[in-house]
Amino acid sequence: MSLRHSYTIIAPLYDAFLAAAGTGLRAASLAQLPQQSRQGGLNILISGIGTGLDLPYLPPGHTYTGLDLTAAMLERAKPRIGNLHLNLVRGDSMALPFAGASFDYVVLHLILAIVPDARSCLRETARVLKPGGHVLILDKFLKPGETAWLRRALNLLSQHIVTRLDVIFEEVLEGVPELKMETDVPVLAGGWFRSIRLTKDRPDAE
Repeated sequence: MSLRHSYTIIAPLYDAFLAAAGTGLRAASLAQLPQQSRQGGLNILISGIGTGLDLPYLPPGHTYTGLDLTAAMLERAKPRIGNLHLNLVRGDSMALPFAGASFDYVVLHLILAIVPDARSCLRETARVLKPGGHVLILDKFLKPGETAWLRRALNLLSQHIVTRLDVIFEEVLEGVPELKMETDVPVLAGGWFRSIRLTKDRPDAE
């Protein structure tokens, strides 16, 4: 089953499973976005916006782009837009339909462990991010060297339906050297879920 097909099917049930469970985590992650900028509003990409569960926690005054693979998810996000300056785009997080260096921030909430190729997703994120820009990540990752035999066994099924359970973030990041770790905070399930902040090197950085 393709990712587009499976998430079209589960779109009506998505909020019931994730809305309450992730509320505090989403709010804490998005609190890292600036409330205002001296240069005016920032351009911020929400890659894998889903049904828009992040939208209530986004500070106003910025220009947002919300991308998702399925029209069903985007339709459910529309009622949450409110007064935000937000444009919804249907597209693939592993092949973003945007020019390079377009965004000041990219938000990746529960997307790196969903896409078939997390490294391609992060590479595309780095490509569209401006030098000095930031990536906010919230997701579940195995630790390097962690056995986690049950999660790995469940992954044989879950990766074809909803999400992957075997992603090791450090291995993903190794393939995107222009992104550097700023913070890495365990937030749930003994550190299985992590809140991570990355920054993109500036051209003159040593």
